[in-house]
Amino acid sequence: MSILPKVHFLAKELHQPTNPIKINLIGAGGTGSFFLSGLARLNEALTAHGHAGLDVTLWDGDRVSANNIGRQLFATSEIGLHKSTTLINRINRFFGTSWSAEARYFSNMPDGMQNRQLLASIYISCVDNIQSRFDLSTILNNTKQFNNQINRPRYWLDLGNSRDTGQIICSTIGHIAQPDSRKFSPVAQMPFITDEFESLLRSGEKDDKTPSCSLVDSLKKQSLFINSTLANLGCDLLTTLLFEGCLMERGILLNLKTRHCRPLPFA
Repeated sequence: MSILPKVHFLAKELHQPTNPIKINLIGAGGTGSFFLSGLARLNEALTAHGHAGLDVTLWDGDRVSANNIGRQLFATSEIGLHKSTTLINRINRFFGTSWSAEARYFSNMPDGMQNRQLLASIYISCVDNIQSRFDLSTILNNTKQFNNQINRPRYWLDLGNSRDTGQIICSTIGHIAQPDSRKFSPVAQMPFITDEFESLLRSGEKDDKTPSCSLVDSLKKQSLFINSTLANLGCDLLTTLLFEGCLMERGILLNLKTRHCRPLPFA
C-alpha cells in the first residue's frame, strides 16, 4: 500500500476572506525590514486577483542605529527614528496602504492576549534572540480562548538565522480542520519551533548577543544577504499558502555559504 504524501490545507476562512487578513509582523531588523516589503508586494498581487488583501501591523521597539545602515533597509537620515514607524510610513506612502506600526516590543505587552487588538490570523517573527521566541510561544498558546474572533490566530511563521544559515518554520496555532482527501494525507497541526526544537534553541541561548558597533562588526556575525534571502523565501512560502491554499512542506532550510536550499518536510 502506497504512502500518501503529506500536505497542509489553508484554514478555510482564509481562502476568500471578506476582510483583509490580519498579520502581526514582529521584528523590523535585518529580516523583518525585508519581509515587510515582500508583504507589500504580496498584498498587491492578492488584491489584483480580487482578494481582500493583507492588514499588517509591524512591531519593534528599536531605533535605527548607524550599524543598521547597509544590512537593513534604512538610510543614514533615519538614524534615531523608530524602525517600525519608519518602515511602515515608507510602505504606506509607496503602496497606498494603511498599515500600522507599534514602536514597542510585542512580547512586552502587559495585557498579553487579553487585548483583542493584538489578535491576528498570522504571526511572523523575525527576532534576533531566542527568549523572544519562547515569550511569543507563551502568548500564542493563550490564544485558544479567542477561537470565535474575526482574527482567529491560525499560523506562526518564524524566521531565524546565524551567519550563513537560516530556517523558516511554519506552525499552526492549534488544530486546523482539514478536508478529506484520497490523494494526500492532510496535516492538521504543525508544532511550534519552541516545542519541536526546544533543546536546540536552549543550547543556543549562550551565544554572544552583544550589539554590533559598526556595519563591519555586524557582518562578522551575519553575512550581508542572509536576511534578504531568508525574507524572500519566507514570503514565497506564505504566497504559496495563500494562493495555492496548501503547503507540501512546513518550512525551508537555507545555507547561503554552500548555496543549498531545501524544504523542511512534515514530521
